[in-house]
Amino acid sequence: MAPVTRRSDTSIRGEFPARSGNKHLKRALFLSAFAALRSDPVTRSQNGPRARNKHNAALICLSRRRCDVLFAMLRN
Repeated sequence: MAPVTRRSDTSIRGEFPARSGNKHLKRALFLSAFAALRSDPVTRSQNGPRARNKHNAALICLSRRRCDVLFAMLRN
């Protein structure tokens, strides 16, 4: 879920979602974020401006936050 910078020797092309990693886990986090954005009013209010303009970026950001919460729960 972390962004990857695409660059060559002289140019930087920006940051894009990583394609590496467990695709099943990424899909589950993405669907979880999508469901939370649709049903949870707190999540919707936090992602309001971003969700209006960049919906996919908002979902990726939210799935990253949900991944951090899951990792904290496993750690403690």
